[in-house]
Amino acid sequence: MGSMDKEVVSELPPFFRIYKDGSVERTRGSPIVPPSPEDPETGVSSKDITVSEKPKISARVYLPKLTQVTTQKLPVLVYYHGGAFCIESAFSLVETKLMNTLVAEAKIVAISIEYQLAPENPILGIYEDCWTALQWVCSHSPAEGGNKEPWLSTYGNFEKVFIGGDSSGGNIAHNILMRAGKESLPGGVKIYGGLLTHPYFWGSKPVGREVTENREKIVSDQVWRFLYPTAPGGIDNPMMNFNTPDAPSLAQLGCCRLLVSAAELDELWSRCVLYYNTVKESGWKGEVEFVDVEGEEHAFHILNYESENAKKMIKRLASFLIK
Repeated sequence: MGSMDKEVVSELPPFFRIYKDGSVERTRGSPIVPPSPEDPETGVSSKDITVSEKPKISARVYLPKLTQVTTQKLPVLVYYHGGAFCIESAFSLVETKLMNTLVAEAKIVAISIEYQLAPENPILGIYEDCWTALQWVCSHSPAEGGNKEPWLSTYGNFEKVFIGGDSSGGNIAHNILMRAGKESLPGGVKIYGGLLTHPYFWGSKPVGREVTENREKIVSDQVWRFLYPTAPGGIDNPMMNFNTPDAPSLAQLGCCRLLVSAAELDELWSRCVLYYNTVKESGWKGEVEFVDVEGEEHAFHILNYESENAKKMIKRLASFLIK
């Protein structure tokens, strides 16, 4: 029976519809593309792997082109894709383009996590998937002796592990960094740096230049409320609003370097600025950097990956990873 014949019981425009039979139709997102033994544009190799069967977590691993046999270890980037927690994929065209370009530019090993999406997977399940994936990556450190994925165990420098994400993936990365500040990881691995590009944060009270009226009609407000209706504090839950009085101090961030990037025309711009300033004022002992790109919209470097500003942005992200 086609979707036109099925009854819609709930929907979150423009992302998905839920039908009476329980099926979910996603109405937005870029196409899925296969990995490549050698990307023709960048020379980067990629492959898809299974991180966990229960829960079901997979990933795409990337390795830069190595011109000669080397024993040099490369920084490791664990990346969480964006898409409002409910669309896109580590295997999508735009995320694969981003990873290929970034890996080639920074000469890193990267692993992009295919976590289970909402609404099938609850929001808390997504965070747990991503923490489980990070633990699995860290299990490849020399102290653990893990060799499940040879690209990680052979080439990964586990003294230079980064966590990154864009949009909702940036929110995930933040929450994982907060958890890493309290809980240990396999092999005693410490997260070296965090990379948050246009991270998805929101709150009930407007900040900066955010709109003040009809906030409940803004997508940034609707997504969280729809996907996590039982969240303590609602849109002001600390996982979404780092600035609420109940939120833990950002001084607990579990890394020593952090890059926060924003886009001038993004409705999340003011939250990105506030996040950067809050980190600086929190007493956190690390080094935080801020990148603001004029005249661009949310996730421009991913969605418009061939533009000159996108190329410049990815070079800036790469410079942070190799600094």
